[in-house]
Amino acid sequence: MSNFRTLDDLGDITGKVALVRVDLNLPMQEGRASDVTRVEAVKPTILELADKGAKVLLLAHFGRPKGARHSTMSTSMVQGDVERVLDREIMFIPEVMGPVVEQAVGILRNGDIGLLDNVRFWPGEEANDPEFAKGIAAIGDFYVNDAFSASHRAHATTEGIAHLLPAYAGRAMEAELRALNAALGDPETPVAAVVGGAKVSTKLDVLHNLVGKVQHLIIGGGMANTFLAAKGVNVGKSLCEHDLTDTANRIMDEAGHAGCTVHLPYDVVVAKEFAANPPSMRTCNVHEVAADEMILDVGPLAVEALGDVLKTCRTLVWNGPMGAFETAPFDAATVALARTAAALTQDGSLTSVAGGGDTVAALAHAGVKDDFTFVSTAGGAFLEWMEGKDLPGVAALSE
Repeated sequence: MSNFRTLDDLGDITGKVALVRVDLNLPMQEGRASDVTRVEAVKPTILELADKGAKVLLLAHFGRPKGARHSTMSTSMVQGDVERVLDREIMFIPEVMGPVVEQAVGILRNGDIGLLDNVRFWPGEEANDPEFAKGIAAIGDFYVNDAFSASHRAHATTEGIAHLLPAYAGRAMEAELRALNAALGDPETPVAAVVGGAKVSTKLDVLHNLVGKVQHLIIGGGMANTFLAAKGVNVGKSLCEHDLTDTANRIMDEAGHAGCTVHLPYDVVVAKEFAANPPSMRTCNVHEVAADEMILDVGPLAVEALGDVLKTCRTLVWNGPMGAFETAPFDAATVALARTAAALTQDGSLTSVAGGGDTVAALAHAGVKDDFTFVSTAGGAFLEWMEGKDLPGVAALSE
C-alpha cells in the first residue's frame, strides 16, 4: 500500500489530458443529490489538476445500469451537483471514448473539466474488457484513481486503465491509503479493533483477519450475542446466529493462539420488545438475561472497561455499532465508546480509523465523526480491506 505514486510525482501537466476515476454515485432526492460528501472528497484532486493546466476528464458510474443506457442513470443527473461543489462549469460528454470525446477534448481549454457519461452503460466496464480499457486510455495522457470506494472492483476504469497509462493516486485515495496503512499495515501497537453489527456471518473474514493483527478485539452489536452463546450464555430471544457458535469458538481459539484478547460485554441492556424506551428495559449481568428478553446494547460497566482498554492502545480500527444505535436509548454504548475514542484521538494518544456505512452514521450520531483520525465513507472496499484482501484498483497503482 505504501508504494504508489501521488500527484506530487507529476511533472508539468499543462495541456495534458487527465483521466480521473471518481465516485459520483450520489444519493438523489427530487433530482438533486441529498449528500455530496463524495464530490467534496474528490474536489481537491480535480481542482489541483485543473489549476495546474490539465484538461480533466471525470470517469464515474451512477447506479446499476448493467451495460445498457438509461437516461435516469446518466452522470448528467449529477452534473449540477458537481458544478456547485467545485464552483466551476463542467462540460458533459455523452460518451466515454471515440470521436465525440476526442472532439470535446479539442474544445476544452487547459484547466477545463469534462464529465464523461456513466462508464457502466458499456458492458466492457464491469467485464474489465481490455479493448474497452484501451479505448478510454487512448484519450488520456495519464490516469488518476480517486475512487477508493470503487477500487475493490476489477473494472476497466478502476483497474484496467491503470496498466495502460502512468497511474497515480488522487488526494482522497492517498489520504485513505495512508490512514489504512497506519491502522493495520504498519500500526503503532497495541492495536484495538471494534467490530459490531448484526451478524457474525457478514464479518467472518474480517474477524479471522483481525485476530492475527490486533491485540484487542472488541465485539459488539448482535454479533456479540453469537459469541456469548458460544460461551454457554443464554441470550434469550436476542438476535443470535446459533448455527455459528462453533465458528465463534474457533475465532476465539485463533485469538488466544495469536495473543489477541477478545472483549465481550459482561453487562447488557435488555428489553422484552425492540422499541424506543420500552417499559421492560433493564440493565443486567449477561448471565441474568431472561428467556423472553433480548440484548439491545452493551451495559455501562462494560463500556467503562472498554474505554480503559482503549486508553492502553495506540491504534484503533472501528467497524460497526455496539448496539441498536438507531433507536434510543440503545445508542448509549456506541456513543460513549465513540466519544472516549475521539477524546483520546484529540489528545494525540490514539490513531483512530473507522469505516462502513453504519459506522459513519453512528459516529455522526455521537457527534465525533470529525474527531477521529480518519473516517472512510467506502463501504464494501473498507470491509474488504479489513478482511485483508487485495483491492484490484489499489494494487494496480502499486505496480
